Amino acid sequence: MSVDDSSERPGRRGYVHLYTGDGEGKTITAFGLALRAVGHGYKVIIVQFMKGRKDIGEYKIRDRLSPEYEIYQFGRKEFVNLKNPDPIDRKLAEEGLRFAKEALKRKPRLLILDEINLAVTIGLLKLSDVLSLLDEVPPETTVILTGRRAPKELIERADLVTEMREIKHPMRKGVPARRGIEY
Repeated sequence: MSVDDSSERPGRRGYVHLYTGDGEGKTITAFGLALRAVGHGYKVIIVQFMKGRKDIGEYKIRDRLSPEYEIYQFGRKEFVNLKNPDPIDRKLAEEGLRFAKEALKRKPRLLILDEINLAVTIGLLKLSDVLSLLDEVPPETTVILTGRRAPKELIERADLVTEMREIKHPMRKGVPARRGIEY
């Protein structure tokens, strides 16, 4: 096995990883990559779409992992109605995408766009705008896209795609979400 510390793709855009599916583990996988990158001293910028709760572990850790780890939320505390999103959800998602485009200019090692797949699928963001952002990824940056129901166009654009499939989950037996595990 060879080790390539640069991971740059001269003359090409950076890599795109996509994690989707109905099983748990999409965001967890992205944050595992963030932890790995921070451990190597690399800059990680996380943009969370449709999330606005500050009591989640990945948000609360920010000060301890700073300055390499940055996390920004573009959502409300309340869950988004997936069938009928509020106009504020669309506005926040669009702000998040604009922020992500600006963050790319800083050339982080990782740019995580958490829940962006679902944000596109339910119409909070235009697919064409997300594809345009992916066209701008510098070679030294890897972009991580997470969220259920990823559009086929994002799957086709990605270099690495993993689908999470639930086989069983404690919540199906009435176990509530556990702090430090599910949030």
